[in-house]
Amino acid sequence: MTDETENHDNETDDTLVPPEADEPDDVTAVPADDDRGENEDSGGDRFAFDDIPAPPRPINWRTLGSSDAEYEWLALNEWVNWLRIEFGLPAAVIPPMWHRHPELVWELSALHLRWLGCYDPQQDAAGPLAFLTDFHAAQQRLREWVSISGTRLDRDRPTRQTAWPGEEPTAETSEQPITDRDEDFVAFVIEDVTRRAEAEVAFLRSEDAES
Repeated sequence: MTDETENHDNETDDTLVPPEADEPDDVTAVPADDDRGENEDSGGDRFAFDDIPAPPRPINWRTLGSSDAEYEWLALNEWVNWLRIEFGLPAAVIPPMWHRHPELVWELSALHLRWLGCYDPQQDAAGPLAFLTDFHAAQQRLREWVSISGTRLDRDRPTRQTAWPGEEPTAETSEQPITDRDEDFVAFVIEDVTRRAEAEVAFLRSEDAES
């Protein structure tokens, strides 16, 4: 009687303890695009690495290619328009034809990059204050650039260049009235992108000729 009971208990134990399961053959691997990581600074919250925006990169307007020029012009124009409205900036700080004056383009482009960096999602809480500090200083520089350039709210002329000894003086250009700023900006961007594309084609042709 004792032997039968012990045998019965052993059989019962075997049925209650599941065998170690092998890895199923039909397990589907998680696609690489669905990989997730943990950010130590976010309390272990999981996020998609693809959702992290790339850090802003400096824009060199001298070497900017035609394929990137249109995008950068439109992005800068949208931000500058937002900035002047958001902060109620007068034309003495940001005039309508800023895009036709390189000194203003460089200054506003640098300020735009600073804003992107300070308000980056990975930036710390001091970022916004850092931008406002730099923005305050930039406004004084912008006023100086505008006064030198000669562009105004309702009229514009190219920035006068000082000829050095031995150089031909630049021709004087009279002021032109501003009738439709947005139309002028579109025409300017098309002209700029076309010029850059033509320069790239000429460079490639010269490379082919030398080879």
